[in-house]
Amino acid sequence: MRVLVVEDEKLLADAIAEWLRREAFAVDVVYDGDAALERLGVNDYDVVVLDRDLPVVHGDDVCRAIMDGGAETRVLMLTAAAAVRDRVAGLALGADDYLIKPFALVELSARVHALIRRARPAAPPKLTRAGLVVDPARHEVYRDGRYVALSRKEFAVLAELMRAGGAVVSAEELLERAWDEHIDPFTNVVRVTVMKLRRKLGDPQVVETVPGVGYQIR
Repeated sequence: MRVLVVEDEKLLADAIAEWLRREAFAVDVVYDGDAALERLGVNDYDVVVLDRDLPVVHGDDVCRAIMDGGAETRVLMLTAAAAVRDRVAGLALGADDYLIKPFALVELSARVHALIRRARPAAPPKLTRAGLVVDPARHEVYRDGRYVALSRKEFAVLAELMRAGGAVVSAEELLERAWDEHIDPFTNVVRVTVMKLRRKLGDPQVVETVPGVGYQIR
């Protein structure tokens, strides 16, 4: 689950990003509209948290570009303007939700979760396969009834493998979905995370390596 935060108030932008990362989102941050368009041109995002009053390129223009691109990206627009006409104007541009500053970070993350549920196909509340039960809402994992404590990245990797429904997921796909753009594409972090995940899940191993292709849970 990947989120782009576009906000010119750097302290606020970084606070939002850190809050969402604690909830296992992969988060990229930019501070103006031009940089946002650049990121949107190379990365796919589930949600864009978009300040409306941006320098260089206005937030309205960024929102239009997202809508014109035809992607399924959801937009949560932020603004200090509380007037109804401003909210209506933002929604008319194609924004999916609107949040007025100042706001509570817990509310922002709740709205991001809601937008992601709308952006993705309906999924079962819990993911089950090979004796595993993964509860994305509670961030809980059980194997054969035994609770398994995982780190945020281990959970994110496992959830992506479970969502694949037995299909092979490449290391590149896991890297894109579970980490942000600052991760080194040549790192072995996926392999190390899978190794730790296997150790915690125990025997017999359920996460299989498909040489030269990726990983799967049959």
